[in-house]
Amino acid sequence: MTFTTTRWVKTVAVFAAMSILASCTLPRSGPTKSEIYSGSVMREGDAFIVTVNDRVSRATAVVPALGFTEGFQNASVVGSDTIQPGDTLGLTIWENVDDGLLVAETANATTLEEVQVDGSGFVFVPYAGRIRAAGNSPEAVRRIITDRLAEQTPDPQVEVRRLAGDGSTVSLVGAVGGQGVYAIERPTRTLSAMLARAGGITLEPEITQISVIRGQQTERIWFQDLYKNPRFDIALRGGDKILVEADTRSFTALGATGTQARVPFESQTLSALEAIAQVGGLLSTTADPTGVFVMRNEPAEVANQVLGRTDLIGAQRMVYVLDLTQPNGMFMARDFVVRDQDTLYVTEAPFAQWSKTISSLLGSFGAVNTLATTATLVQGSGG
Repeated sequence: MTFTTTRWVKTVAVFAAMSILASCTLPRSGPTKSEIYSGSVMREGDAFIVTVNDRVSRATAVVPALGFTEGFQNASVVGSDTIQPGDTLGLTIWENVDDGLLVAETANATTLEEVQVDGSGFVFVPYAGRIRAAGNSPEAVRRIITDRLAEQTPDPQVEVRRLAGDGSTVSLVGAVGGQGVYAIERPTRTLSAMLARAGGITLEPEITQISVIRGQQTERIWFQDLYKNPRFDIALRGGDKILVEADTRSFTALGATGTQARVPFESQTLSALEAIAQVGGLLSTTADPTGVFVMRNEPAEVANQVLGRTDLIGAQRMVYVLDLTQPNGMFMARDFVVRDQDTLYVTEAPFAQWSKTISSLLGSFGAVNTLATTATLVQGSGG
């Protein structure tokens, strides 16, 4: 009787365990390779699934181009002694008479400190009137004042000094050693010199971008290109704003990789192989190297070129497939460019799912044996 009861309990428990396994989905990191393929437009899905080859890599290698326009590049260097609106001037005037226009009886010179150049570029000098200063050098302003005063006092001598200018300044913010407002002086009339004046950048050069905002216009370059291309070392203008910041591009890694996260770019260009390495590679215990996918919304012009079509309009969902087991699979991954907002997904190998199934069954059978043993003990104690 005990044997029959035990066998009956085991049978019921086994069927219960099998029913639970059949009704439940085993834990996994995402869709299988076959489930991804089922979303293809060829199977009434909404994504184009494309195997990566040399032609596809060339068509999709779209890297954001940064650089200054001709207007920025061709701007001439501002002279360090050119007066700008907002600058402060210092004037000293000598008169060759005892009772001069400006000089006191006991002195032979008068000093006018901190004469402000107004927003229209003019200054006011007593007896000389309103004088255009902006755009002129101190020497040119000196001659104008001298000519004006010479009409009223004999042989005036004038000195004009440009003090620390408030008008010819630029502001630097972001990842620089010292944020602040800096005057454009003779040693700091270009972008690279001004960055050095502010203490240099505090980010890795490979991911640093420099933006220059001039009026309503904003232009951006890679920091490294500033030194590779001398034309990008542009002349600065008063009022320029310089922003130093890190590259904001990123991709998302999911599936059987070392890290599942949103990952920032670490270089100007990033290949699929580099992206895999950046997240710790494929998990050797679960990853399927034939199922490496890069998913993105592709602009219509690129999608048409990849698919050999001309009728696609608007962004298209594209799934690019890399098989690292192919003879040239690693080269394909090295040549395929990952772009901003891409999703890198690595499927699990079929063996990994099989192992999970076996482990779940073994765990269920262990529970069955425990239940049967308990039933036998209970029956024995009752007899």
